[in-house]
Amino acid sequence: MDVNAAKLTDVVARLKRVQGQLGGIIRMIEEGRDCSDVVTQLAAASRALDKAGFKIISTGLRQCIAEDTDGTQRVNEAELERLFLSLA
Repeated sequence: MDVNAAKLTDVVARLKRVQGQLGGIIRMIEEGRDCSDVVTQLAAASRALDKAGFKIISTGLRQCIAEDTDGTQRVNEAELERLFLSLA
């Protein structure tokens, strides 16, 4: 699935924030921080990644179900379902 990068600037920003979060989580572990604090931050990073994935799929959805010049769909419904479920 190819998506328009210009439409995903907010996703890139979200992923950069997650990148920073992951660095913070690594430092927390290295510093021996409380387990519940680490897990809380991991959960937040995980949710942010999920949201980025859903945004990528939803942005590309219209493009994915569009037909190629020969009349075939670029991605069929089963493939779209698989993409969504991969984030669940």
